[in-house]
Amino acid sequence: MRLRAYAFDLPLRHRFTISRGSLDVQPTLIVELADDEGRRGFGEATTNSYYGATIENMTTALETVRELVEGDSLDDPAALWDRVHAELNEQPFALCALDQAAHDLWGKRRGQPVWKLWGLTTEQMPLTNYTIGIDSVAKMVEKMNEFPGWPVYKIKLGTDDDLRIVRELRQHTASAFRVDANCGWTVEQTLAIAPELKSLNVEFIEQPLPADQWDGMRRLFAESALPLIADESCQLPADVDRCHGCFHGVNIKLVKCGGLTPARRMIERARELKMQVMVGCMTESSVGISAIAQLLPL
Repeated sequence: MRLRAYAFDLPLRHRFTISRGSLDVQPTLIVELADDEGRRGFGEATTNSYYGATIENMTTALETVRELVEGDSLDDPAALWDRVHAELNEQPFALCALDQAAHDLWGKRRGQPVWKLWGLTTEQMPLTNYTIGIDSVAKMVEKMNEFPGWPVYKIKLGTDDDLRIVRELRQHTASAFRVDANCGWTVEQTLAIAPELKSLNVEFIEQPLPADQWDGMRRLFAESALPLIADESCQLPADVDRCHGCFHGVNIKLVKCGGLTPARRMIERARELKMQVMVGCMTESSVGISAIAQLLPL
């Protein structure tokens, strides 16, 4: 195999704002694996300042495993992941892009989508939510109306007017809401706002507190009027057990955990613990989203 990695700037239709900042263009790293028959597999990882992922450090990390990857027969992408993990364990975003590319090429060699090679079926598929970034209420309504009647909208929060935003948006759709504070609330704020959000047909709250506030999350787990889903608190496979008893579910993202291989293991463990499972993204292009979609039949 031949390994290639290159930067790609993904322009966003709208400025995307969460509690930590805004993006108009999402820089990503595309990883390509090619075999001698001309087949190519692709993977992707976005840059992310919160997780310390840059084009430079991801590219540098991939160079450390080039010889190992290019010498692999790719009979089993999960086995390749296990072999390179020790070298890339501090760079899960780079590992993710490599693992996606390996799975993509593995499927193309066999003429089958990855989910089918895993023995899955698409008879029962989950709903996907359409995410609305923080903006003026008028702009958020405009974004929502671009996809009217979407079954679920996820609303980014973490402002001084969160409840007003949700109330205003509720006037424009009967669809369910999910809200994501991206670590932007306190325990007291969460307990105060949760009953109001529940009355507005909000299904759950994602990551209300900063990722390391485990004592606060245990209190919220016991007292919140709405279920709580971990995002920033659940990055790697070991975090699933840590989130048990602090969150009702976990949001698994390929770039956080290192790709499809660990994501499947995290889903299995979360289900063993009777936790809700959500699969999220990081404003990837269709390359990354296609990889994420392989998990939907699970």
